[in-house]
Amino acid sequence: LPLAIRIAASRLAARRTWTVSVLAAKLADERRRLDELQAGDLAVKATYELGYGALDSGQARAFRLLGLADGPDVSLAAAAALLDLPVDETEDLLESLVDTSLLESAAPGRYRYHDLVRLYARACAERDEQPPGERDAALSRLLDFYLATAAAVYALERPGDRLVDDLEPTGCPGLSFAGESAALDWLYSEGACLLACVRQAAGTDRLRRAVDLLWAAKDLSESGANSHQYETTTRAMCDAAHSRGDRRSEGRARTILADVLLDSGDIEGAEYQARLAAELVASASADTAVSWVANTRGLIRLRQGRYAEAKVFFDQAISGFRALGNRPVEAVGLGNLSQTHLGLGDITQAVDIAKRSLAVHAEFGRTVRLANGHYVVGIALTKDGQYFEALEQFHDALEIFGDHRQRLWQGTTHFRIAETHLAAHRPAQAAQHAEQALVLGSIGGDPMRGNVLTILGKALAELGQADRAKACWREALNLYELTGSKEAAALRALIESRIRTA
Repeated sequence: LPLAIRIAASRLAARRTWTVSVLAAKLADERRRLDELQAGDLAVKATYELGYGALDSGQARAFRLLGLADGPDVSLAAAAALLDLPVDETEDLLESLVDTSLLESAAPGRYRYHDLVRLYARACAERDEQPPGERDAALSRLLDFYLATAAAVYALERPGDRLVDDLEPTGCPGLSFAGESAALDWLYSEGACLLACVRQAAGTDRLRRAVDLLWAAKDLSESGANSHQYETTTRAMCDAAHSRGDRRSEGRARTILADVLLDSGDIEGAEYQARLAAELVASASADTAVSWVANTRGLIRLRQGRYAEAKVFFDQAISGFRALGNRPVEAVGLGNLSQTHLGLGDITQAVDIAKRSLAVHAEFGRTVRLANGHYVVGIALTKDGQYFEALEQFHDALEIFGDHRQRLWQGTTHFRIAETHLAAHRPAQAAQHAEQALVLGSIGGDPMRGNVLTILGKALAELGQADRAKACWREALNLYELTGSKEAAALRALIESRIRTA
């Protein structure tokens, strides 16, 4: 890097008409960057050539192939999969490259290239790797490693879910984990690298496995850990699948995207993607995506207050998951159906269905789905006026969501606890939990944040803090209006009534 800076400065000094932005534009093209970084006898590439030329054949191969991966760094296990070597041999090779300063040790068991070194390594791979197909084979092995390991994490987090049986097969067994904590450690530490590997598969024969990897790694989005990166990657895969005419991959990618947009509060975008997904997967009746799309379309209708239509979709999803033998996800559908019955005013039926859903989840242990089960029962019990029992359910959900690092679901549960406390005329506790929901964030994006602010405002109003209450309501109304939420009219009426009585 010091040499590169020296060369850049030398080129600027020798060319009085150049601005820094001119040189920056030249360096922006990765294909030309190394060639631009030379001045007279000085050249970054020549320096790298000296180091590369001194490597033995095994070191040189590792140097070339590792440079192909787009992630910010690479773990030892991922590098071993990419190189198709045992872990111990891989570690010896990588540590020897660190000793030559061609590779950096980012942390114990993790390695990275400087950006310029990576460009040089890729140039060497294009020039020297034989047969040329080995480059694609290396990236294919890396993708297999991520898919197999992400599927193992999904299976631990959601035991009994048959989705893992419907993913593309891999030629790599992936990692196994002693427990859920270690599995989640791996997923969140590998999130950026995993998504980079997915993006690299766009336009290649690896596309189907890449889309399935997105699905298996859905916690990266739902937890809030990598939400934005996950969404942009999913959009890219939708476009790539559409360009290749791969209806299966496109249908799955749009199914995933619809869920992502729904979680972020973009109801209109979610509805559009879900409709496209439904058209794409309609011919594959045995594909799990068919039932997932129906479930998502039901959730969209639920958010829109179109309860009768939501019930039709949830019935379809439940029937489909039952036919596939996917009991845990069938129970998810039941939980959603319970909320539909609440919207239709059938509270007794809603409580009964929610408890049936929770009973199924309980069969599979203390999972994130069990937390969802407690959450749904808590909502139904609140509507039924059973506030103490509802709070017990919410607190169970909160604890499990915390153990599974589901920050956004924790925030959403705090919102529901605030609702329950307010209904039970405990505004101080309601305000406390609503504020915690604002800190953590919630599933549902800005519209849900508007809901939290509305509840907080109501709690503050009951506590006699009228000015703070109105400030919360004004912020909530702004969010509702920006997102086109149906709650805007009711909140506007509330604000106006408070102004008239002030």
